[in-house]
Amino acid sequence: MVSETVQVSCVTNGGTKSNESFKRKHLGSDEHASASRHDSSDAKGDIGPSDRDIAANINEDTQADDASKKVRLPKELTFQDMYNNQDAFDDDDEDDSDWEPVQKHIEILKWFCTNCTMVNLDDVFLCDICGEHKESGILRHGFYASPFSPEVELVQVESEATGREKEIWSEASASNCSTAVGFDERMLLHSEVEIKSHPHPERPDRLRAIAASLSAAGIFPGKCCLIPAREITLEELQMVHSSEHIEVVELTRQMFSSYFTPDTYANEHSAHAARLAAGLCADLASAIFSGRVRNGFALVRPPGHHAGVTQAMGFCLHNNAAVAALAAQAAGAKKVLIVDWDVHHGNGTQEIFDQNKSVLYISLHRHEGGKFYPGTGSAFEVGTKGAEGYCVNIPWSRGGVGDNDYIFAFQHVVLPIASKFAPDFTIISAGFDAARGDPLGCCDVTPAGYTQMTHMLSTLSGGKLLVVLEGGYNLRSISSSATAVIKVLLGESCECEPENIVPSKAGLLTVLEVLKIQMKYWPNLSSSFEKLQLQRAMYSVEKKQKQVKRRRVFEPPLWWRWGRKQLLFHILTGHFHLK
Repeated sequence: MVSETVQVSCVTNGGTKSNESFKRKHLGSDEHASASRHDSSDAKGDIGPSDRDIAANINEDTQADDASKKVRLPKELTFQDMYNNQDAFDDDDEDDSDWEPVQKHIEILKWFCTNCTMVNLDDVFLCDICGEHKESGILRHGFYASPFSPEVELVQVESEATGREKEIWSEASASNCSTAVGFDERMLLHSEVEIKSHPHPERPDRLRAIAASLSAAGIFPGKCCLIPAREITLEELQMVHSSEHIEVVELTRQMFSSYFTPDTYANEHSAHAARLAAGLCADLASAIFSGRVRNGFALVRPPGHHAGVTQAMGFCLHNNAAVAALAAQAAGAKKVLIVDWDVHHGNGTQEIFDQNKSVLYISLHRHEGGKFYPGTGSAFEVGTKGAEGYCVNIPWSRGGVGDNDYIFAFQHVVLPIASKFAPDFTIISAGFDAARGDPLGCCDVTPAGYTQMTHMLSTLSGGKLLVVLEGGYNLRSISSSATAVIKVLLGESCECEPENIVPSKAGLLTVLEVLKIQMKYWPNLSSSFEKLQLQRAMYSVEKKQKQVKRRRVFEPPLWWRWGRKQLLFHILTGHFHLK
């Protein structure tokens, strides 16, 4: 979810650190300048008088004193020498004022995009990165607000539908709804206190934008019912995390600002927000598995899939998906499937269930040979100590991965393994930072892609599905994608599963690598592996044919091969390469 962090073993008090840095920032420059002037005068000796000498002799004959200063000055002076000895020059000599350094501080006005947090100059009205307007209405009306205008421009059809849906979906019908949403405004109090040069990507506006989109669409409140929030108990947390980790998180209640890692912050409300998020996920899992509701969406923060047994990292404090999985098992589920499509590997979830055969963890994420945060999640990480095969990693080798590669991986890896596992309960760790336009994920999954993946997973475990929000830092992408997923939970029609999905070459190679490793534990993958091997061979043949065709296009006349035309012939046919 973020650039690489350095884990620390204890919480640091951000308030003290901030005060010290404030003093250094505002006082250090004056002290340094004073010290440098004093050292400069001492070191140069007879080059020029110090400020103390000037003050002591201020009542003496100024003409004689000025003359003596000019005598002691060297013939050639640098600008630094002139600046340190500016009192040695005549005050009435106005011609020498041209070189004096400018003391005025020019302040560059800038603003941070509400949608993607990127910085822009004040005279620009549309974000240079995402195109969102400077005065965007996305926090009031979600992704239905126009990105190009400060005026709110809701889609007329959606506005009319909202009015009809609010009339149809009364409070009585909402109490009998089939989809539940877990949300509490107190989770918005979790925020970064220390003012830095750039807004933190994991910010309360993420939930505000999603909630505004659901409200504008008439989905929530309306079609979905609300699960009341509660703090997770200590006993429930101890099933996932160590006592030391829980105590360290609780300690932040007493601190105005603190950090677990350089990018994982906490304030005095963070522990409460994390416990509310975990409690909502646990109660949603219990309600879904017991049949009180059909499915649910946990609109929660802080996220959780990086939080392991003993550490908080990657914006995550408590592992919400892990808490939900164990709550479902406590309610009677024997086998739980967790599919994590966040663009970052859920190292915390994998660690918690690494030796557990009753929980199957499947993750699709950018990996790039371990260079992408958090560096874990290679295809060779399959589980340990008897649980081999119950951890499935699909590590993309590059950025820019889109719908086709994800759906292709679902068709050939995720669904075949999940169907064989036959889960009683399914959880999606739904990070939307692989969505198009996300500043951290830099991938290309669209709301239609998330719709298709959700639909495919809803066919498992009798439709008992819980979606838990993880990452996602472009407000327009995260709100439109989350809304699309919730519409699938509500049973809205979805396009049929595409059959002839053509993956990228890198995506095909990744899926082949995963199949080769995992078919040792899931033999039903062998047929798919053989078919894809043939497809890969066909790609290689087509590539060679294209190369030959390209050479034939540039085939020159035969007489060009001789004499002075030989070099040009080699260049055109691609046989000549500069090293």
